Amino acid sequence: MPAELACFEERCRARFSITDLLYNCPRCGGLLEAVYGKPALPPAELKKIWRERRSSNAPLDQSGVWRYRELIPFLDDYSAVVTLREGCTPLLPAPRAAEYGGLDALFFKHQGFNPTGSFKDNGMTCGAAQALRLGMKRVACVSTGNTSASMAAYASAAGLQPVIFIPHGNIAFGKLAQALEYGAKTIQVQANFDQILALVRQLAEKLGIYLLNSINPFRIEGQKTIMAEMLDQRDWRVPDWVVLPGGNLGNTSAFGKGLRELKEWGFIDRLPRLAVIQAEGAAPFYDLMQSVDRRHFRPVTHPETLATAIKIGDPVSWPKALHEVITSNGVVEKVTEQEIADAKSIIGICGIGCEPASGATLAGIRKLTRAGVIQKGSEVIAVLTGNVLKDPNYIHEYHLGILKDPKGSAIASNFGNPPIILPNDGEAIAHFLDS
Repeated sequence: MPAELACFEERCRARFSITDLLYNCPRCGGLLEAVYGKPALPPAELKKIWRERRSSNAPLDQSGVWRYRELIPFLDDYSAVVTLREGCTPLLPAPRAAEYGGLDALFFKHQGFNPTGSFKDNGMTCGAAQALRLGMKRVACVSTGNTSASMAAYASAAGLQPVIFIPHGNIAFGKLAQALEYGAKTIQVQANFDQILALVRQLAEKLGIYLLNSINPFRIEGQKTIMAEMLDQRDWRVPDWVVLPGGNLGNTSAFGKGLRELKEWGFIDRLPRLAVIQAEGAAPFYDLMQSVDRRHFRPVTHPETLATAIKIGDPVSWPKALHEVITSNGVVEKVTEQEIADAKSIIGICGIGCEPASGATLAGIRKLTRAGVIQKGSEVIAVLTGNVLKDPNYIHEYHLGILKDPKGSAIASNFGNPPIILPNDGEAIAHFLDS
């Protein structure tokens, strides 16, 4: 079957050309997804090809996304692909984090090793390729940070003009700096993420702009390869759980779709359970999962969390994410600002480090093991979405004991590591180090 766009809503499932410039179904308004037939080659042969490509110097093979291009065959050819060698992110063992989380063992799939420091690069290489294929000249996104950095880099590398809309005063400077450095036209709007996205969607068609937020189905295609790469790194042994932060829920949608397809096509024999962790002040998906009637999503009008990457009150991908969590027999949990801050610090003590939103994964694991949802001996992969340097102010304030939550309450520096001021005296320094 050739690649097509399909409405995600089961009651509709309308099909459209893969080159139609669409973000939602014109018939029912539902989300769209890219659909394909089963790969031409059998799983065993493709697994061998993908492993062999690791030693290739060809740009597509060096990409941890396009290496698995048989899973994302939406392009007629690959001349429009711009790759910065995204993906190829490690699985890192973290014994101290495992102990803190109540597990025997824990591995982090660290997407902060991507070119712009977050998982967004996996999706953006696909979104930029589709923009070029459609003949677009300008691309845009609404972002609290990581999306803007990624889109700016890939758009500029592709010769496109990146335009970024961000909530004024609600972006980490490490992320804003990247967008500026990569040449994006950056507009700070006095509104929250969800309000700005609604505005930009109205402007996109009028101004000839291609949107590259997670509502773009090709972004999801790139992000689903994170699961293919993770399984490849595990020699295709399926973990019991995949734990990830939940903001706009694009990763939840992408991971679930990728895993379902791999199972359907015979690459794996079962699905891992998904555990999505939200910040307590921005947890509409958690609220939905707790409700009796899951047909009606209730946004959080004013989301609040220091983990800006998941500070989203009206995630557009919630219908897809809901389907994937239910299909995998997964769960959704929420954690406090204190729990995020402490878990993030523990990840740092492991020598790994991550952005604040990623700390939600370990905080959620700790909560779920204590509740008996995740068992101590379970095989768990936790996804870290961004690099430790994405929000250095957060780290600095936590370790100095001056970090405050969005309501102004102090966050305890339970694992703080403040710098020590000593005189220019060798004996005093030696005494301090030996004490």
